[in-house]
Amino acid sequence: MTSHQNTQTMKPATAAKKLGVYLEATPAEFREGVVTRAELNALQAEPPAWLRELRRDGPHPRPVVAAKLGVSIAGLRRGGVDEPLTTEQIDALKQERPEWLEREQAVQADVRKETARVKQLHAERAERAAERAERG
Repeated sequence: MTSHQNTQTMKPATAAKKLGVYLEATPAEFREGVVTRAELNALQAEPPAWLRELRRDGPHPRPVVAAKLGVSIAGLRRGGVDEPLTTEQIDALKQERPEWLEREQAVQADVRKETARVKQLHAERAERAAERAERG
């Protein structure tokens, strides 16, 4: 029986998502081909100039824009941001501090607080359950 390894490939959109870049801004040869797991690993380990530039300057995909602004993707949409933004545009929004951005950042802060509260609650319950199990 011969052993051969299947080369795992992915669509360019999947690879772009894993790399945190906007697919439409990548070079044509990246968009038009398939990406192997080894190629993806190489891109992550030693990003070429085009990838470093995209990560630094954008345009950035929605998840990256949302993270840089400290809001959710839904919050971006509510704020009317439907297009990819460059780092310069993101920085301008941070300087301008429009009302929608402040509101969405407050919502995200509340979500993080609630997540932390629930995590703490679960930890306390697990601790009490462990203590009960030890006793009895």
